[in-house]
Amino acid sequence: MKKSKPRRKPAQHPKRERSAAVAGRQALRKAGGKAKQPRRPGAELPAPRPADERGRRESLAFAKALVAAALAKKALQPVLIDVTGRASYADFIAVVSGRSDRQVEAIAEGVCEAMAAAGRRPLGREGARNGRWVLIDFGDVVLHVFYQPLREVFDIESLWIDAPRVKLQIPPEARADAPPGRDAVS
Repeated sequence: MKKSKPRRKPAQHPKRERSAAVAGRQALRKAGGKAKQPRRPGAELPAPRPADERGRRESLAFAKALVAAALAKKALQPVLIDVTGRASYADFIAVVSGRSDRQVEAIAEGVCEAMAAAGRRPLGREGARNGRWVLIDFGDVVLHVFYQPLREVFDIESLWIDAPRVKLQIPPEARADAPPGRDAVS
């Protein structure tokens, strides 16, 4: 008598195999329920957790210190934009202007020195050679320093028109309506 080999169960076609998710939805339908549709990613922002809120407050304090350091170097028209939850690369974007290419470089250097004294070094710095536009990345805050006519061309603020602006204490000589030329002495 011949011994026969045990038969193997034939493999099912991969398309015919049911995934666990499909099987679960089918079982739910049979039971009379309705399968939930998955939520679209990014449809709702989750409520900030306490640790996130603390980090946001620290980022805001740092951003305000950064703008103050720029104003100490006579920066013009500071704008601080809150992009928390809107941009993955930063929490705040600061934009300031200078009246000349030398002033743009001086503002950028002054901000880097002031932040280094506070223990924060930039992650990256771009455009410092030409003096028309300098971008300094501190991680949670990105600073743009523009030569004033170039700032009007790039118009960074309009890219974030729907993002809220942070109220700042702006000295009169740094406002948009300040007269060009030498700074007023008070």
